[in-house]
Amino acid sequence: MRKLVILGLLFFVGLGWSIATFQGLAAQGTYDRIVIDFREEVGSAQIETQVRAIANQFKVRPSLNSQFSEADHLYIVEGDKTLLKSLRRSDIAKYTEYIEPDYVYSIPESQTKEIRKESQPSATSQAPNDPLYSQQWNLHSIGVEASWQETKGGGATVAVIDTGISQVPDLKETKFAEGYDFVNDQIDASDDNGHGTHVAGTIAQSTNNGFGVAGIAYEATLMPLKVLSAGGGGTVADIAEAIRFAADHGADVVNMSLGGGGESMVMQEAIDYAHKKDVVVIGAAGNSAQNSASYPARYPHVIGVAALDASGQKAPYSNFGAGVNLSAPGGSTAGDNEAGGILQNTIDPSTGESIFAAYQGTSMAAPHVAGVAALVKASGVKDPDEVAAVLAQSARKVQDDGLNHFGAGKLDAAAAVKLALKGKITFNDFFRWLRDNGYLNPRFWIDGGVIALGPKLLMMLGSYLLAFFLRNYFPFTWSWSMASGLVAGSSGLFFLKGFYLFDAPQFPMRLLGSSLPELGSAIQASGALNPLTASVLIPLGLVVLLLGHAQGKWFAIGSTLGVSACLAVSAAIDPQMLWLGDGTIARLFLIVNALLCFGLARLASKSQERMV
Repeated sequence: MRKLVILGLLFFVGLGWSIATFQGLAAQGTYDRIVIDFREEVGSAQIETQVRAIANQFKVRPSLNSQFSEADHLYIVEGDKTLLKSLRRSDIAKYTEYIEPDYVYSIPESQTKEIRKESQPSATSQAPNDPLYSQQWNLHSIGVEASWQETKGGGATVAVIDTGISQVPDLKETKFAEGYDFVNDQIDASDDNGHGTHVAGTIAQSTNNGFGVAGIAYEATLMPLKVLSAGGGGTVADIAEAIRFAADHGADVVNMSLGGGGESMVMQEAIDYAHKKDVVVIGAAGNSAQNSASYPARYPHVIGVAALDASGQKAPYSNFGAGVNLSAPGGSTAGDNEAGGILQNTIDPSTGESIFAAYQGTSMAAPHVAGVAALVKASGVKDPDEVAAVLAQSARKVQDDGLNHFGAGKLDAAAAVKLALKGKITFNDFFRWLRDNGYLNPRFWIDGGVIALGPKLLMMLGSYLLAFFLRNYFPFTWSWSMASGLVAGSSGLFFLKGFYLFDAPQFPMRLLGSSLPELGSAIQASGALNPLTASVLIPLGLVVLLLGHAQGKWFAIGSTLGVSACLAVSAAIDPQMLWLGDGTIARLFLIVNALLCFGLARLASKSQERMV
């Protein structure tokens, strides 16, 4: 019996060791090339000497990984584990920063469902007019419509490091920056798989174009960087150089919906380089349902993203645990659940034709975070650590997440943009003020000044009657100067009212927003007329200053008549004045000054007639 127990224990220990060994080997990844990174201080001549030495000693000749590799002294050579060990033990190693496997990363395994049917656009007031938008449960779940009230990602550039991007019909209006194909070493980075185009659509699909579906940051710019072949695989060296390319060519965000086993210094250095250049780097956690994210999501300075299904739960395939920083919609298309996937416009890899397809995977979750990161960047948050903090703090928290299925929580685009803009006055804020309280609000023009609409209309009508009367006795030619003076004087410049309401001190903005007769009393925020300004004094000053000016004189005369009407109507309807009260004395004061203004306009008009 004791022997059976011992044998049983040995069996389970051996089994556990085998599983751990297998997982460890799997975590190391696969490769058939080796990366040789020569130190920066090693000159070109010395590097060439070492390259020849490798060729002579090991019968293989290293070559630059791409046209961008020379500055970083990054060479690759075909080889396996045996060659790797030999190179590390040779004298060549002292000239290098590191010699390591050029691991193969790939698209995380996913399922796809092709969708061709149309549906009615969503009926909400903020919804775009894209016919298939109602099927994009993923965008609704992150509150993207509310975030669009503040920003749509304009000015941000997102690099998509993937299988490339083909400009399918629903990317026709999306802006593109020049990218690169690191697989074939060419500028054209078109997609021959469909994965990269699908990812790009989630980030910045053309939106409100009456066609297809919508994207999150649809005014952002996409930078296509192809590092994965048609089969979905690519090397660490190519991916690392793509990250550096993105950082050097103005990318604000990098999305990597790819992954694999094997930690790489060349990859880590590229990520650190991008981080120092204020680039936010996003990585897919992986689709193996394992308790740790795959690389590159596990690297520092990468936001690792786990996937949620349509119910908001962790998707069954999604990795979790170490390396997961956030969760976002990744979908689930298991069985016949085509509506549970992430729908975007992409290509059929077998024909290259445009299709609408629903994919699932952490590859689909990562671009949701990349799109919202672009919105946050466009809102003015530039530092990548601050962007990551905004995304984490704004995420919808999940209680009792002991296995870290969700990271900081579930992505919330609306909350992220709101947090990014906290304390800032944006153009949209200013526009809303204009719309609700300012010049774009019709009520502003109708209800300006401290005097009601009825009296104001009487003032304006009275000024024109006075001008008509004056014209019959002292003929003059109507002009814009005369008409504008009548409006200005009779309204008391009420069209300035409201400016001081926009988060500004009462003085001097309150003064600028007062009608002419209020000037002076406005500092005390009183609606009473001031005897110094509700009088003939200001019209007299205008006439004295402008009487000799060809056009200004008629503005002065018109304003004087307008003030005359303004004071007369005020005397009849609301004679409230500082120091004089609102009784007979105030009314007499206003009537006398109204007559003085009319007389002044008459004298000024008569003097102009004599000059002519």
